[in-house]
Amino acid sequence: MSLAPRVVLVHRTTEYEELVARHGTHGQAAFFLRSRGRDIEDVAERHRRERRALAEVTSSVPLTWRQARVQRGDLDRFLFAPEDVVVVVGQDGLVANVAKYLAGQPVVGINPDPRRNPGVLVRHRPDQAGKLLATSLQRASSADELTMVEAVADDTQRLVALNEIYLGAAGHQTARYRLGLDGDRGVVEPQASSGVLVGTGTGASGWIRSVWQERASELALPGASEDRLLWFVREAWPSPVTGTSLVAGALAGGGRLSLTVESDRLIVFGDGMEGDALELTWGQTVRVGVAGVRLRLVG
Repeated sequence: MSLAPRVVLVHRTTEYEELVARHGTHGQAAFFLRSRGRDIEDVAERHRRERRALAEVTSSVPLTWRQARVQRGDLDRFLFAPEDVVVVVGQDGLVANVAKYLAGQPVVGINPDPRRNPGVLVRHRPDQAGKLLATSLQRASSADELTMVEAVADDTQRLVALNEIYLGAAGHQTARYRLGLDGDRGVVEPQASSGVLVGTGTGASGWIRSVWQERASELALPGASEDRLLWFVREAWPSPVTGTSLVAGALAGGGRLSLTVESDRLIVFGDGMEGDALELTWGQTVRVGVAGVRLRLVG
């Protein structure tokens, strides 16, 4: 007998909860903010708005469905099941945070505060959750298949991300490595830089776009569902033994960017989640390109 669908509500600790946890009470947190020219009521109202959204979404879940909740900080320890429907309540970035742990499960993004959140990925109001859940399991339902990026190391470590993958030194110090492109006649370039950034069309509204815009790049930004990535080397340093000729480009389809470590330790992380990173040591190689999985974003 097949299991009933399970709704997994994903949210994060609010700023208000963090403040009260740090200072002990509402009053002490209010005093701390007043001393810095802020009013705790603004923070508390955002907290109440998000909790109301969570309550409204919870009440819209069909009675025969199962439910679970997970906070952002626990995502790397949570086991998602094939029958799950993932409902993200929060900011756009929270959808990117959860995407790397999924394998085709539908995702519904709920925006609890449209005045503050752009709604690129959290596109729906809390009162729309019931209707979206009812159609989310239908393959013919309206869902965008968003391109993701993956990094695969030579020891089989693998990481996927929705926006971008960063490869570099822990602490963002100088990273040393050899960079090349698959199929480029074996050409590689030793480099010293602040790291390498590889991003998707969804990421083109974030970190990748800022680098692209700063450099006035002539590369066309990819669409969110397009099988094409952009990559940039950050602050490549020219020296007698390191070059700067391979600093930007596009990866389409099966194209791969190859990086071989030439320092004691480099890390690879996705979508800002540095605490859940791959660790690479001297001589290891990692290849980055379009991922074989996509994010199914409902509506």
